[in-house]
Amino acid sequence: MKWGIHFDIPATKQEIAELEAQQNDPGFWDDMENSQKVLQRLKQLKDKVEGYESLHQEWEDLTALVELADEEEDLSFLEEVKADFEKLTSHLETMRLETLLSGPYDKNNAIISLHAGAGGTEAQDWAEMLLRMFTRWAERRGFSVQTLDYLAGEEAGVKSATILIKGHNAYGYAKSEKGVHRLVRISPFDSSGRRHTSFASADVMPEIEDDIEVNISPEDLKVDTFRASGAGGQHINKTDSAIRITHIPTGVVVSCQTERSQHQNRENAMKMLKAKLFEMAEREHKEKIEDLKGDMKDIAWGSQIRSYVFHPYTMVKDHRTGYEVGNIGAVMDGDLDGFINEYLKQASMGTLNLK
Repeated sequence: MKWGIHFDIPATKQEIAELEAQQNDPGFWDDMENSQKVLQRLKQLKDKVEGYESLHQEWEDLTALVELADEEEDLSFLEEVKADFEKLTSHLETMRLETLLSGPYDKNNAIISLHAGAGGTEAQDWAEMLLRMFTRWAERRGFSVQTLDYLAGEEAGVKSATILIKGHNAYGYAKSEKGVHRLVRISPFDSSGRRHTSFASADVMPEIEDDIEVNISPEDLKVDTFRASGAGGQHINKTDSAIRITHIPTGVVVSCQTERSQHQNRENAMKMLKAKLFEMAEREHKEKIEDLKGDMKDIAWGSQIRSYVFHPYTMVKDHRTGYEVGNIGAVMDGDLDGFINEYLKQASMGTLNLK
């Protein structure tokens, strides 16, 4: 089996040896920030090797089982062989997909900002449903989720919310969710029981590490403080601790109101702003933040990446890949891996429909 070469295991083991040598240097712990990065990288590489070795063991066990069944000419092994083969194929596909996460920021944490489209309560309820879906997906993957901003809807749902998903390759996976999400259902807020179409947008950015410099001129910023609203505990509304920052040249607006301290909220808001401007600069191939101009798409019909249909039938379909499933309940509970995997595969082949 030559999978080790395909997954670059020899080079991975070499890098592990080099990092372990660094770890044994007398002055390794003098620079705590660097030492933490080395340890984090070391864990990622060791997890990769461990995953490969587990995969290799599964392959050997399956081969031995097939040989035994062949020698004994015993068909009773067939179901066990099929189950083990499906398990091996699933694990192999997971490792293969991780090799597609080769972007410079794919390994980073992810920041997801949700905004309800036009439509009032109906759209705000949909935005909250998406917030729950992404939270459930992150938890299923073993990632942690931190709420950075939460603006409740007037009657139900959320007008906007921002979460930080922490975990290895969080951005690499979550970047496929960037775009407008469309809902079709019988509205629970319509007494006539009519079918409604709602929209909400998801903006996905990598969390930018401190060693990456993003130059933002202070004169380009408009900073507002206001009294926080919504979830956050009994103390959150007592002071003007919430922060809203507008980047004037681009029109990008970020806000944070989940912390009690205005300083903490400002720090988190600046982190979100840097991530957004950095992502825009990368996408538009701009070397300087000053060269960016605002270009916001409407959260409306025609710009959606995925449709979620609850009525008159149940289906979730991604318009970029053509991938679709009928179990909408599972999707809303965070079962997004099928959509994400198909996106990564087609993105690597250049076959995505991005019209």
